[in-house]
Amino acid sequence: MQGLKIYNGKIITPGGIINNGSVLVTGDTITAVSENNIEVENVAAIDAKGLYVSPGFIDIHVHGGGGHDFMDNSVEAFLAIAETHARYGTTAMWPTSLTSNKEGILQTLDTYEAAKDKNINGAQFMGMHLEGPYFAMNQRGAQDPRYIRNPDPEEYKEILAHSSSIKRWSAAPELKGAIEFGRYIRTKGILPAMAHTDAIYEEAYEAFKAGYSLATHLYSAMSGVTRRNAFRYAGVIEAAFLTDDMDVEIIADGVHLPAPLLKLVYKIKGAGRTALITDAMRAAGMPEGESVLGNINDGIKVIVEDGVAKLPDRTSFAGSVATADRLVRTMINMAELPLEKAIQMITATPARIMGLQDKKGALEAGKDADIVLFDKNIRIEMTIIKGRVVYQRK
Repeated sequence: MQGLKIYNGKIITPGGIINNGSVLVTGDTITAVSENNIEVENVAAIDAKGLYVSPGFIDIHVHGGGGHDFMDNSVEAFLAIAETHARYGTTAMWPTSLTSNKEGILQTLDTYEAAKDKNINGAQFMGMHLEGPYFAMNQRGAQDPRYIRNPDPEEYKEILAHSSSIKRWSAAPELKGAIEFGRYIRTKGILPAMAHTDAIYEEAYEAFKAGYSLATHLYSAMSGVTRRNAFRYAGVIEAAFLTDDMDVEIIADGVHLPAPLLKLVYKIKGAGRTALITDAMRAAGMPEGESVLGNINDGIKVIVEDGVAKLPDRTSFAGSVATADRLVRTMINMAELPLEKAIQMITATPARIMGLQDKKGALEAGKDADIVLFDKNIRIEMTIIKGRVVYQRK
């Protein structure tokens, strides 16, 4: 059989939900979406039995899961993380690094190259996201302070020459050389994003004009209104809100941001400018208890409790343990969004931010057959990646 038909489902499309609709897949591509049961022979038929049929979830910021971290720098870790998140509806992801020395970054990039073609049953690897090491020390959060530094042209040009897989790089735009860094990586087709930053509004807006069009995990490790010698200054948060064309991503685990902030982000930025991310570390999909952020051998010890990872002294969160289904539930239950808007924030919006809107993010003919079936509680029943069923709840 060369095709797949999903019928009798609630099909989530850009134009609304189609009840009792069907989706036809040929090879790895969606070829039709219909309000009726498409009559076709010689295809595998899946009766959705009234489940929601959604575009696959897209995670543009994820560090680990299933007991593994991308900074473990093993092919096995990469594959296990991808397979873990596929069980929760993620069909495409950008593996994300942490602050490290140059050698560590290069090793992670090499491991990505070794793993990407072996990833058969997990969320697709769409390219690397380097988070750091060019950060503000005051906003480091759980990032390892040993490796935080200013942008070094010699270093980042060597890293970029080493690998063509980098698609996004998060940095603090107020650092010396950060504007030039952002402009340079833009010329290489890489998205600069503002992260772990103490910038004031004017610095953030200058960075936006230089190409920093995305705010990394809005509110987390990021400046808001500050006072300097009695004068108030707006920060990156306010710059993100005031700059209509700036995209934002949020860790919608229900812990990093409380309900009022989730609602505020949605009210100001809307579903079209807000991407949901897990920012998940290795403990995603694992029981609570002790864990490690970063490389398993020399990373930072953390505690997982209250549905989030924390530094041992509990002064800072240390990454989320969320999976993509939890993000959608949070936006529906805590932020009180309609299902279609929450789905847009984890499908179409991240696809556009990363320049893949022509291939991913919606159930439309001609796009990749990345499809998730789930129930009214967003419990994932089936994950399909490029036309292949990679997970089915038993």
